[in-house]
This record gives sequence, structure tokens and C-alpha cells, in this order.
Amino acid sequence: MTNDILSPALLTSMAASFSVTDLIKTAETLKHSGQTASIETVYAAWLGHHPDDPLRYAVLFNYSVALQDVGKLDAAQESLEQAIALHPEFMPAYINLGRIYERQGKIGLAVIQWSAGLAKMGAVTGTAVMHKTTALNQSARALEALNQDESAENMLRESLQLDRQQREVVQHLIALRQRQCEWPVLLPSERVDPTLLLEGMSPLSAGAFADDPILQLAVAARYNLLDVGLPEGAHFSWPKAMEKTGKLRIGYLSSDMREHAMGYLMTEIFGLHDRSKVEVHAYYCGIETNDGLHGKYKSDADHWTSISQMDDAAAARKIVDDGIQVLVDCNGYTRDARLKLVALRPAPVIINWLGYPGTMASPYHHYIIADDWIIPENHELYYTEKVLRLPCYQPSNRTRTVAPERPTRAEAGLPEEGMVYCCFNGLHKVHRFTFDRWLSILAGVPGSVLWLLGSSETVEKRLRDYAAGRGIAGERIVFAPKVKNPNHLARYPLADLFLDTTPYGAHTTASDALWMGVPVLTLSGRSFASRVCGSLVRAAGLPEMVCETPEAFVERAVAFGKDPQSLRAVREKLGDVHDSCVLFDMPLLVSKLEELYAQAFEAFTADRLPRPDLTNLDAYLEVATRMDHEAQDVQSLGDYHGWWSEQLAKRHRLRPLARDRRLVTDVEKFPGIEEH
Repeated sequence: MTNDILSPALLTSMAASFSVTDLIKTAETLKHSGQTASIETVYAAWLGHHPDDPLRYAVLFNYSVALQDVGKLDAAQESLEQAIALHPEFMPAYINLGRIYERQGKIGLAVIQWSAGLAKMGAVTGTAVMHKTTALNQSARALEALNQDESAENMLRESLQLDRQQREVVQHLIALRQRQCEWPVLLPSERVDPTLLLEGMSPLSAGAFADDPILQLAVAARYNLLDVGLPEGAHFSWPKAMEKTGKLRIGYLSSDMREHAMGYLMTEIFGLHDRSKVEVHAYYCGIETNDGLHGKYKSDADHWTSISQMDDAAAARKIVDDGIQVLVDCNGYTRDARLKLVALRPAPVIINWLGYPGTMASPYHHYIIADDWIIPENHELYYTEKVLRLPCYQPSNRTRTVAPERPTRAEAGLPEEGMVYCCFNGLHKVHRFTFDRWLSILAGVPGSVLWLLGSSETVEKRLRDYAAGRGIAGERIVFAPKVKNPNHLARYPLADLFLDTTPYGAHTTASDALWMGVPVLTLSGRSFASRVCGSLVRAAGLPEMVCETPEAFVERAVAFGKDPQSLRAVREKLGDVHDSCVLFDMPLLVSKLEELYAQAFEAFTADRLPRPDLTNLDAYLEVATRMDHEAQDVQSLGDYHGWWSEQLAKRHRLRPLARDRRLVTDVEKFPGIEEH
């Protein structure tokens, strides 16, 4: 079917005789053949010929979807308004009309529209429940954008009461509570128990929930199985990738090649690659943007492809046709990731790097890039991927723009005298155990303050009230309003010491602090996200600033507060190595990356590609649901493996487990274990 066969005039003529069923089938055919403009034509023609059809409201709804697809929001809005006028009980029209208002920036109107739809709910039927939960979920998202977090949370809870199987709503609810520093994070309700919440948690939230890498591994595996699922479409072969001559073809897949935290980190990577060794392909799957950093990525790549508007199969086919030999997934389990595309295995070697700090626990990510500190050899059991190691895992942006105007402490709302501890990590990383440690530090250093990144008034009050409840005056918690990044960097030196969060520590923020000459004190745990900051601090030449127990972290922070001279010595040391340390040596990092890529592809050609082991991960998650991670600080456990093994042995006695490569290995502890 081509545009020559179905011209606009012919479509208009044909539409007059179409039934609604014929119309919908024709629209679907046009869509699959890529004739999006013709879909609009045929719907408009049919509506012109059928002013009194009883199903006109449904056709108007479909017409609005076609208009939205080509960006004609005003016309789509008008079409939905007509549909509602014809059929006031037709809930999908209310939901989509609210979405259009939201895209137009009219958040208040969107919420009003969804609320109007909720008010029209009639009898309790499956369809009514579906429409009501959709309206509640859309309203919650819009309210969150307006910083009305409490109302958003209430709507999400009501939605889960109606339908407990909404994993996306569980994930949204937990992330919202973490962002608001609401403890406990897993707050059960009448029909929603902690097990449901833990099993439905997103991998990214799990990283901030507990320093329990085995839990994180199990959560990631479940997320991959249920939320990514089996790919639609056949497994690809890679005829061009199998050609072993010429330069190694590397594909970077990311939604963050723009003004974004990850985008800033990777700024120099493409430009530093050795074009005699590699050919750099970039596959962008993010939002539309024209910012300067996005333009730099475009110009620095040898080949640039935006796949944001491609479906997974088409994007995968493009990667296959380009002959990509090593595909680097720089998103992982983060927003706008294209994991269903990655699941199609469009390249023979797939590597997890940078975007998501942890294991993917998928059957198709073969490698994870880290370093000796983030994943020491005795931690490899927490990962399904084979570990590849750089001198320092995280790149850094040496071209940061810093505002020339440096504010004073008074201008920043800080005391002129006294110790200023800071942490500019997002507040979703502030775990209750972390905040308790910070309060202990403030208690040990009279006159000190804690300087945090600002949030909503509600969250700021919650943290100040929590501090006051533990004997620390609320005004000693100071919040920095959000400003543009150059201005934010310029105010860093007002702080004396950056205190890291755990279990999800500083990544970009640690690099920023060290770049601006502010020492960072961190507590390295067991999980990936809890050890990144330690890696950065060590790469900056300050290994003494990495603590391995919570007690040592508090003691050292207090000692620095009581002896500013010792901290000045650390600051001077940081300044001395600033231009020579591994942390900011991007040519070294890129050179080592190329070596790792070559090793990975060589392993594939030699039939030594690692195979991820997913054995028992469902059982590990089942066991984790019986643990109270919010009452027990897992990071403080001395015998972590022993703690887990004991719980697994209890499970084995009730329902036997298979032998795996992690903790289910000892016949004495797990009698009768069988090979998987």
C-alpha cells in the first residue's frame, strides 16, 4: 500500500461508505504502513459524512489520538471535548483530555479533568475500576509535578487499594516516599502489605533502600522478568558485526546525551576515543532537546541516530545493520531506558555501564564495568554480569562551567563561623540511618550546621522536625535553593566537608565537590551504589577519607569538626593532586575502556562470552521479604553472608533450593542441594 494508491481524495471518497469497524481497520493498516498523515485524513472524512452515528464519540476519541501523534494538541483537545459532549460517561476521553492539558503545561486543568471523570464513576465494574485507577494515577503524577506530594501519595494509595497488581504504581509510591524522606518507606495499608511493596520496588529505589546487594540483585531480576519481560520478535543474527576486520564498532545507547547528570559525566568520552581503534555510534533515546551539550554529543560521535521515535524492533534492526559489535547500555534501570530493545540482543556483546549503579540481573547483559574498589573480587557474587574494571569507574567533566561570582556564607544563609558540613545529593538518597548519623555528628560538633539541597517546604520541615526530636535545633539544618549548575558549583567552597549518603552515595555530586576542592567523607558499604563515592575519593588521592564502618564515619567527621586544621591539610592535598589524579584523567579512562571493549569482543569471537546465572533469584527475593530492612541496618552487620545463609537455609528446609554460584553452595548448610 502506497500513498500513490490511497491519495487523500480517494481516502475521502472511500470514508463515506465505511462502517466504524472498516474505519478502524483502515486506520490500523495505514499506521502499520507508515502513512500517519492519511490516518488523520480518513478520520476527518468519516466524521464529515457521519454527523449522527451513535459511535461518533468513539471515532472522535480515535481521531484525537491520531492528532496527538502528529502534535496537533489543540485539534485533539477539541475532538475530545466533542466526544465528552456526546457521551459524558466515556472515561477514556476524560483521561486523554487531561493528558493533553498536562502536555500543554495546564496542570491544574488536567487534574480538574481527571477529577471530573472520577466524579462520573458509576457501578463498580472491571472497566470502571480500570478507568478510576488510571485517572488516580494520572492525577498523582500531575500533582507531584506541582509539589503536592501528600495529595499525590494519597491518590496512589487509593489506586493500589483498588488494584494491587499495579507494579508501576508501587514503584511510583516508593520513589515518592523516598524523595520526601518519609520513613518507613514501605508503609503498609489495608490491602497493601510490605511484601507486595518490596516485591514491586524498582531496582533504582532498591539501591537507596538498603545496603543489601543480594536484595538488590533479586529485585533487579524480578523487575527484568516482569517489567521488561520477553522481547517481541525474533532473535537477531549479526552478519556485519561478525566481520572481524577494521575498527571495533562501539554503540552507546543512552537517553542522557544532553544536559543531564549522566550527560555531564560523559561529556568528553566520544571525543577522546582513538579513531584508529574504534568507530563510535551513538543511539539517543531521550527527550527532544537542542541544548549545547546535546549538540556536542552529535558532533563528537562518528555516527548519530535518534531512536526516540523508533519502535524497539526498528531500533534494534538499525543497530544490527550498523554492525555494532559492543553495545554499551548507559541507562540500565533508569528513566527513558529502552530495555525491551536491549532484550532483542541487537549486538553480540552487551555491557552495563554508568547509568545504573548495580547489576541488571538480566540474561542479556554480559558485562558490568566497575573498578577494584566498587566490586572487589569477593563481591562478584552480587552480580550476574562478568566484571570488567577501569582504574576508576566514573568519568568526570573537566570542562565544567563555574560562575565567576562566588557567594559569601551570609548570602547562602550559612553562619560565618563554625563547621559547615554539606551534602548536595538528592534527598531521595537520604536514608534514615544516614540522617541519624549526621545528627550524631552535629551533636558532637557544637555550632556546626548541615547544608542540604533544597526541597519542598513540607520535606524541609519534616527533616528539621526530625532533627529537633533528637535534640538538634532545626535551624542547624540549612537548605540551599536550587540554582543553575554553574552557580551551584560556585557555592561549593563555602562548605568545609561533604558528608556522603549511604546506601546510595554521591556520584556526580562527589566529582563536583572534589573538582571544587571540597573534601568528601564517605562510608563504603557492600552494594555498588554505596561504593562509587569511595572509588572517586580514592581516585582523587584521598583514601583516608573512605570509612568502612558507620562508627568510623561519625568519629572521623566529628574529629574534623573539632580540628579544622587537619581538614585544611586534606583540602591542600586535594589541591596539589587536582590536575594529576586518576579521577580527572579522562584520556586514561577512555584508553582503558577501549581495551575492555576489545577484550569483551575477543571473548565473544573465541566462544567465551559469559553467561549470566539467574539461579534461585526468585527464592532470594522471597527470603528478603521476611527481613525488616528498615529496622535492621544491614550495613552494620559483621557477618553479612552468614546472616543471609541462615535465612536461605531455613527456606531450603521448607522448599529445597538448587546449587548456585552465590550462597547456596555448602552441602552441610544445604543438604541435598542439586545442580541446576
